[in-house]
Amino acid sequence: MKYRILSNEELSHLEEDFKHFLIVNGVHAEEWEALNKNDVDKAVQLVEVFSDTVLQKVYEKIEYLEFRSVNTCMVFHLCQEKIELISIHRKAGSEVDLSSVDSIHEALKNDAEQLTFFKTEKPYSKNREAEIHEMIEQGCVLSSSQFWTALSLSIVE
Repeated sequence: MKYRILSNEELSHLEEDFKHFLIVNGVHAEEWEALNKNDVDKAVQLVEVFSDTVLQKVYEKIEYLEFRSVNTCMVFHLCQEKIELISIHRKAGSEVDLSSVDSIHEALKNDAEQLTFFKTEKPYSKNREAEIHEMIEQGCVLSSSQFWTALSLSIVE
């Protein structure tokens, strides 16, 4: 497996896609039922391949991820050849909360002196999609170009 098996909930949302995937791979409804009963390993392998295919396509489309906590906000721009990072940390002793968009906006507007800013970039150490997968597994969530741009402009000021 390249990534992970989709959860039952994720698979249920992709039921029609999975049926098409099975048909393309020469497995029709009756054969799928038989595989589930008689060759569970083969059935699991098909679900693994489907999961990897879906996640690969999703990861290829992701451009921005973010990680937020009370102490820090990190936004990643996932370019084709490199990762760009904008990181905001609250200074020691600060009561600023960086865990929500509203609190970040408030902190940038009223308490910027209590924050440290960091902007950098690095090439991928692995394949782009594998790094995206790891980042999501570590707690990153989807972000937007608007949030990235807003933070970039805030750092310049």
